[in-house]
Amino acid sequence: MNRKDCVRVAVRVRPFNKREKDAGSRCIISMVTSSVTIQDPHDPHNRRSFSFDYAYWSHSGFLRDHNGLYVPEEPGGRYADQDSVFQDLGEGILENAQQGYNATLLAYGQTGSGKSYSMVGYGPNKGLVPKLCDRLFEDIRGNQATRQCQVFFSMMEIYNEQVIDLLSRSSRTSGVLRVREEQHRGFYVEGLRTVPCDSAQQVEQLMEQGTRTRTTAATHMNANSSRSHMLIILQLKQIFSKENITKQSSINLVDLAGSERQRSSGSEADRLKEGTAINLSLTTLGNVISALADVVVGKRAVHIPYRDSVLTKLLQSALGGNSRTVMIATLSPADIFYEESLSTLRYAERAKHIQNQAVVNESPTERMVKELKAENARLLQRLSRLGQDGRRANEETKELRQLLTNNELQIRAIQTLWEQHLQDALKDWELQYATITQERRMIQMFPSIHNINEDAQLSGVVKLFIREGEWDVGLCDSPQSITIRGLGIQEHHAVFRNEQRRVTVTPHQGSKVIVNGQTVTQTTELQHLDRLILGSNSTYLFIGYPSERGGEDCSRYDYDYFQSELAAAEGIHLGESSPGGGQTDPSLLAVFYDYIKLMPMVAEANQMSQELKKDIEFKLEIKNLAASDSKGHDLEKDVVVRVTSLPRKQVWVWSKNKFVNRKFLMEELYQQQQQQAEQRTVDQGGQDTSRAAALQDKDPFWDPVEPLLLGTAHLWLQSLVFRIPLEEQLEVLSSEGRAEAILQVQLVPCSSTGLPLGEDGILMDPSELLGQRLDFQLVLDQCFGLHWVREAHNRGVQFGFRIFDCSQPFYTPAVWNQVNPLLHHHIHLTSLHTTSSLLDYLQSSAVVLEMWALQDGCTELVSSVDEGRMTSDGTFIMDTPPPPPPAPSKASSAELSCSVKTLQQEVTQLQRLNASLMKENTSLREQLHNTRNDCPAAWYCSSLFLDSDPYLPAGVCAAGDDGGRRRSLRPSCDADLARALKVFYHSMTSVRAQLQRLCRHRPSDESDLLGLRLFVNEHSRLTKDFSEQLDQTVSRLKHDVAAIVRWKRSANCS
Repeated sequence: MNRKDCVRVAVRVRPFNKREKDAGSRCIISMVTSSVTIQDPHDPHNRRSFSFDYAYWSHSGFLRDHNGLYVPEEPGGRYADQDSVFQDLGEGILENAQQGYNATLLAYGQTGSGKSYSMVGYGPNKGLVPKLCDRLFEDIRGNQATRQCQVFFSMMEIYNEQVIDLLSRSSRTSGVLRVREEQHRGFYVEGLRTVPCDSAQQVEQLMEQGTRTRTTAATHMNANSSRSHMLIILQLKQIFSKENITKQSSINLVDLAGSERQRSSGSEADRLKEGTAINLSLTTLGNVISALADVVVGKRAVHIPYRDSVLTKLLQSALGGNSRTVMIATLSPADIFYEESLSTLRYAERAKHIQNQAVVNESPTERMVKELKAENARLLQRLSRLGQDGRRANEETKELRQLLTNNELQIRAIQTLWEQHLQDALKDWELQYATITQERRMIQMFPSIHNINEDAQLSGVVKLFIREGEWDVGLCDSPQSITIRGLGIQEHHAVFRNEQRRVTVTPHQGSKVIVNGQTVTQTTELQHLDRLILGSNSTYLFIGYPSERGGEDCSRYDYDYFQSELAAAEGIHLGESSPGGGQTDPSLLAVFYDYIKLMPMVAEANQMSQELKKDIEFKLEIKNLAASDSKGHDLEKDVVVRVTSLPRKQVWVWSKNKFVNRKFLMEELYQQQQQQAEQRTVDQGGQDTSRAAALQDKDPFWDPVEPLLLGTAHLWLQSLVFRIPLEEQLEVLSSEGRAEAILQVQLVPCSSTGLPLGEDGILMDPSELLGQRLDFQLVLDQCFGLHWVREAHNRGVQFGFRIFDCSQPFYTPAVWNQVNPLLHHHIHLTSLHTTSSLLDYLQSSAVVLEMWALQDGCTELVSSVDEGRMTSDGTFIMDTPPPPPPAPSKASSAELSCSVKTLQQEVTQLQRLNASLMKENTSLREQLHNTRNDCPAAWYCSSLFLDSDPYLPAGVCAAGDDGGRRRSLRPSCDADLARALKVFYHSMTSVRAQLQRLCRHRPSDESDLLGLRLFVNEHSRLTKDFSEQLDQTVSRLKHDVAAIVRWKRSANCS
């Protein structure tokens, strides 16, 4: 394989950003020469290594010099700066283009991993694109004597399978172009504007123009820049006059969309999954790369799906075609991005196997000039022959001279086409330069607001100046207005006033304006570097008068800062460290990032729902915020979106992946409705409504209703190991810690027939259960105060739970339309042979009782436990059925028969001993009963302790005396202590209920001073009752135990 024509792959890892440093993130990427290793943060022994053409360590070992450049700390250090990356990648791309090859640079990685920094750069740290342009025009100027160069620049964006010309003079909608195919050219964009350039400054200016168009249009169309692909095309034509050769090449610089969107949502079943074209290009690109890698390893009949997306059509020559291609994959080093970084490395690993077939391109235009010149030479030769022969063929001579003249005109038109294009481009450039000059002058004169975008490269592009006077802000377009477009922006949204060098903002009625994270409804004075959010998510940074500006670093006020400020206003905080001084848990950090990332998307979804009259409300929630498993360990937290249909009171809970997919489907629907609204007539409006109702199953705002997990309650099983019954009132808590209901439950130890055990069944030592049968009933009596049903009476609930190693849950029958429903549900559970694992489970675990919400139209939950473990009378056997024993071999059959005979003899002896012991126990019970009747104090203990006989039951002792043998009996103190503990357990149940009432006792939000005083008095009374009840319970236990100890001591002394 010719490695020169394979796709060359480079990997670069960026430094930690501020939020990752604050959270104490760990670096999971390591590099040795061109090898990259990634470590699983949850399993230090799980490491994956990859090998690439280049590996750039830009994570550490750098400093910032006086020019603002990031350079290695020491000469020859391992830090890879922008110059190092350009020397390896940019120089190669430029060299290939100068040789006449097409060249392509692809930047791949998740959003925020450093793609834009590597491609474009920031400040003085220029990226590959500007450095390549600088070097290109530098080489052109240095070789003007030997060649003439022409450079054309194009810039486009692919969003939602639409190609947008970012240099178009028209609006974004009219700038949508079509992709065509031609036999010789392949796929191309019809009508894409190409602008001739003769300097790197012009290219830089065009890139700024394209970025401005991209930013403004994205705001207007509610597009997300991280979901779009940006393509810059530099067409280089080199004319070598002496050699009479023309080389023409195309340099494609592609910044791909964020790859984190490509993660699978796992087992989530979204009926509209993959229903949007937003992911199609990146998905198809992965399929193309995989198919090309399969071709290299020799697989036959492999289909390359170039035609499945717009992006892969335009990149066909770059992947497996006529181009020399380089891919730079950027990685985040933080442990919380392990999955994304591993996915990026796998993607790059496949790409490096792609084999291209690059050839030097000959310009069709130059070939045409050569053909025209050759034809002119033939015509001149014919004319000269006519003159030598003395013939006077006037008509033939006139025709030849006419052809000669036309050919000369065509040659002149071809050669002057470049100069004409360049002159037109220079006129546009002068106009844009004048606009930029005016903008820079106004920055030094007036305050302004600058846009803040999720993509840092698009922040600060739009600058809106607030000159003196009163300015209306919104969709309106008038001489005294500042036009802003975006979701939730009203025709007249707010008013900016600039009077006496003070700037204020006043929202109009019904308009949403947020300043520094707080919603404002009245006139508010703005200070330098205040943060504004207009509508659903139009974010701006206020820049005051030049006299107010200092040397502040405005870059800290990025998009995440705005969203974190909003989250803090909602009560979602992320401290830089834990109270104990440790760093923030990475899992909590990931949840926080997901939360602030989804906040603007939820705001936009709510605004679209409002404008489309869907009456759907979206709200962010943190799943498992206050939930734990059966062992009491915290569950993994995640962000979900609660979706509510306001008229019908229907509720759904969507995962973040499902919501993101639906949100982009909502955007498509919203854009379609906006386009139709411009052309819709009154008659068409009714038709659209009926059609929308008919297509409800394709509506991204709607879903079939399903049962929802409202909350959980924990019933601890420890009392079962003592065979003590337990009655509890449990608080059912939502995943966010909100009380949803009170559940009354019981644990009742019972016999095999279901009869409750008496006091005689109480055990003091749990190990007595080992190998024995254990039966108990779980009873769900009643539920109180269901908030779910109180909100809408056409709702219901069910309870579900799992026990021990049963993977399938049990469910109670559904109850509907009741705030305090009677459940009366019980299930008999049994263990035929109590094992140590079951005993450990009972001592350390709880049954997690799940409360499921039912709503009109959803299917009730049904138990699907293993029928083989359920007896005919409805008892569930917790024991795992043992595997069938292996069939004995013939050689061991004689030994087995001997063993069976021995065991039978032992069983017979044990049965006899057991019969005698049972008879003796009966006699002892009668004596104990008589002793209690004679002396009530003997309830606690009596009798003497003598030398014990290991073959006698508890309470029976043997002693030798003059060679004789006598026995002495005593009632056991263990049973007495067990009874005392039972009383204590029951008392503590009521104490716990009192504590729950105390915790739920809160003042009303509308309480006045008198109401607060009444609340304090009532709270003091409840606290006093709780304290007295607890003291009485503990004192009673102490008294009972002390009495037992006293009687035991007196018995020993006597």
